[in-house]
Amino acid sequence: MQHFDLEGDVGVMNADVIEVVCRHCGTNNRVSKQRLKEGLIPRCGKCKEKLNMAGKGTVIVTDATFEEEIEKSPIPVLLDCWATWCGPCRMLAPTIEKLAEEYAGKIKVAKLDVDENPKTATKLEIMSIPTMLIYKDGKIIDTLVGAQPKAEIEKHLVNL
Repeated sequence: MQHFDLEGDVGVMNADVIEVVCRHCGTNNRVSKQRLKEGLIPRCGKCKEKLNMAGKGTVIVTDATFEEEIEKSPIPVLLDCWATWCGPCRMLAPTIEKLAEEYAGKIKVAKLDVDENPKTATKLEIMSIPTMLIYKDGKIIDTLVGAQPKAEIEKHLVNL
């Protein structure tokens, strides 16, 4: 699949273009809907990373992508470890999405489904969900267990 950089689309502003914030550097990018229809994968005009076109601020992490998305992230990461059947996890989901939007470009907010990714969940020794791990420079620096209010989570993010 081909990739395209967005620098050529920066001056275009109409119904054929959507704006996407780069989850890596926080840059606003304008993406041509026509190029998306052609199957091209957009990259940030500034840092050249692939843009998350899922329409949400969170990054979905798997066993296969954990190292690249979390341990090698150039910015701090809030990793939400969750499962679809977990009521408190589902209650926390809107808060996680809100944090992803508010901290875009400053902190990467990621989600790991522990049932779908048992290798990583075991490696991280996840015993209870939801568990939120805060990474900086590829290392865990803080852990929050249980459904926490947004203000409490933000207390742990303030010095990143």
